[in-house]
Amino acid sequence: MTRSLAHVSLVVRDYDVAIEFYVGTLGFELVEDSYQPEQDKRWVVVRPGPDGTSILLARASNDRQAAFIGDQAGGRVFLFLRTDDFWRDYNALTAKGVTFVRPPKEADYGTVAVFQDLYGTLWDLVEFTDGRP
Repeated sequence: MTRSLAHVSLVVRDYDVAIEFYVGTLGFELVEDSYQPEQDKRWVVVRPGPDGTSILLARASNDRQAAFIGDQAGGRVFLFLRTDDFWRDYNALTAKGVTFVRPPKEADYGTVAVFQDLYGTLWDLVEFTDGRP
């Protein structure tokens, strides 16, 4: 049996602002942006590269959902952006104004730094050097 995560849902305030950040700033690919009239919402999928899990940008549809924007993991790092060249991506993201809240550090598994997305969700930018997938 082969299984994998297809999408991770990330609650956002606005589709177009989120697309601009993830595609324009982080350099992700816009995979799909389809209107779903029966639910008056859009199916917006982005991904950092051609393989692996993608992110469904899900606009909050009520106050309860909106309360979790930027804090979907209770203040912990929520998503992990794996790279094959940490310093290339760190420097590119810094040049585009991405806020790193923890500076780069060398760990036994690789190089890592923590950044915030446009809503404050915490991400690791990580280059694994210990062979992890």
